[in-house]
Amino acid sequence: MSLVYEVNLSVRRDIEADYRAWLDAHVREILALPGFTGATVFERREPPAADGEFCLCVHYRLRDEAALADYLRDHAPRLRADGTARFGEKFRADRRVLATSADY
Repeated sequence: MSLVYEVNLSVRRDIEADYRAWLDAHVREILALPGFTGATVFERREPPAADGEFCLCVHYRLRDEAALADYLRDHAPRLRADGTARFGEKFRADRRVLATSADY
């Protein structure tokens, strides 16, 4: 079973360049952690973002549930705090976990 840790981001346009640069480094840092096997960053087209914002969706692929548990316990608090310290309330993030049910 494969696992996807999905992070949906709504970001203000006035920080777009800085946020995208930070996100690139952030994703690479996460991929260096044990259990992560890859990531894809999507720009959300539908539904459209609110005025003055853009939306991204990051899919992190993980080896298994144990790798996700390790990340959430040992790394997520620090990594999330970094984004908040840099950008404050100029972005929002929500997360969900997806497990493969079938591949075609």
